[in-house]
Amino acid sequence: MRKSGILLHISSLPSDYGIGTMGKEAYKFVDFLKSAKQRCWQILPVGPTSYGDSPYQSFSTNAGNPYFIDLDMLCEEGLLKKEEYSKIKWGNDSKYVDYETIYNNRFKVLHKAFDRFRTGDMSEFNKFLNENEKWISNYALFMSIKDDNDGKSWLEWEEGLRKRDSHVLWEFRSSHEEEVLFWEFLQYKFFEQWNKLKKYANENEIEIIGDIPIYVALDSADVWVYPDLFELDEDLMPKAVAGCPPDAFSPTGQLWGNPLYDWNRHKEVGFNWWIDRIKSASNLYDVVRIDHFRGFEGYYAIPYGDETAQNGEWRKGPGIELFEAAQKALGNLPVIAEDLGFLTEDVHKMLKASGFPGMKVLEFAFDPREESNYLPYTYDSNSVVYVGTHDNNTIKGWIKELDKDTLNFCKKFLDTEDDIVWKLIKTAMASVSDTAVIQMQDYLELGEEARMNVPSTLGFNWQWRMSKRAATKKLAEKIADITRTYGRCER
Repeated sequence: MRKSGILLHISSLPSDYGIGTMGKEAYKFVDFLKSAKQRCWQILPVGPTSYGDSPYQSFSTNAGNPYFIDLDMLCEEGLLKKEEYSKIKWGNDSKYVDYETIYNNRFKVLHKAFDRFRTGDMSEFNKFLNENEKWISNYALFMSIKDDNDGKSWLEWEEGLRKRDSHVLWEFRSSHEEEVLFWEFLQYKFFEQWNKLKKYANENEIEIIGDIPIYVALDSADVWVYPDLFELDEDLMPKAVAGCPPDAFSPTGQLWGNPLYDWNRHKEVGFNWWIDRIKSASNLYDVVRIDHFRGFEGYYAIPYGDETAQNGEWRKGPGIELFEAAQKALGNLPVIAEDLGFLTEDVHKMLKASGFPGMKVLEFAFDPREESNYLPYTYDSNSVVYVGTHDNNTIKGWIKELDKDTLNFCKKFLDTEDDIVWKLIKTAMASVSDTAVIQMQDYLELGEEARMNVPSTLGFNWQWRMSKRAATKKLAEKIADITRTYGRCER
């Protein structure tokens, strides 16, 4: 069935408290999607963000981001008083997230909610802990130790904690019971609010497309708890890290810094960590987008300590074997493969064998010097088309970046001189791809100031937020009309 959706991360929703949450504005956005005849809401990873604020660098592959817990909902439950959070200055500009202010204030407010929570009925909370025991106990302990060490990476903790000596861990947990319980409480509230929001979306025939980053952060509970699954030395330091080789866009390549998987070890244990991860994501989302899909066929390894990605090498990944194991354990799951980047014939074979739809990005299509498989006439239906993703500029920003020849080819292909934003949106919607996803920034015709991320940079990423009055009835009607025209909803 042909369908379409909008890409907007939770952090980008409007809010009075510095960052988008799972509160009333999220429900209003579901209503907007429904009135615009959309069937999908795509978001970015929802894990707790670490340094750099990237949702692709999280402290846990299982936990939810406490920043997304809605404070007004906690107030309605009696866990907060309005004045405890409404008088805080959550940032200087409602169009952007001030992560430093959020970090310095959010947990203080949430601690107040926790203090009231612990005096009430804990039966549902205890049930939640039992259902999630496989990960939540270790995660809460990890965050408690990190807090006790002024936020330092687990690689800098004292040896007993770093190497998970059972007696040392028991002593720490015993003397920090309240703090461990606090981090567990945050996850309870995150998933309580998330499940209600997802239920509301599904009841309104909106499916959530979520994201699995291929790699995990080095400073994460996952690496701390399962060091044998990663390429680490005897001192638990990475032997090599992830990234991308140099190309026309990045002369020194991209140095991501994530630890690499020990794929032989994963195979020995039946890929059970990955199967659990995919299962967890499938419970969280309706459709799972697997980031950097080509990295499962072959991945780029950069010596640890290098300052650029220039000295890396390609190594073989697990290939289709991983996904066959997951399918055997979990059955057929709705998955989108992010098959962008340097693709070899082996990557194409792996994608075809998986049956997953790949991605098409129109902003990659208009190089006049060579043939492109991102032009719409090259697509097959088993694909998801975007004009741009969170890693691309907005359409308006992208147009300003184009050289004269590329811009002229784009205009010629689209048969337009000026209305490029809406022409590109309509071209994506008209394509044969089963699913089309458009960034909210592009529907709002915003420029580079609304770009979500510039890969391999730090500073201004992940900050953009939509204004409260942006998602208008008029815009919903315009999107609905385009959606009907190109057969992505019932007329």
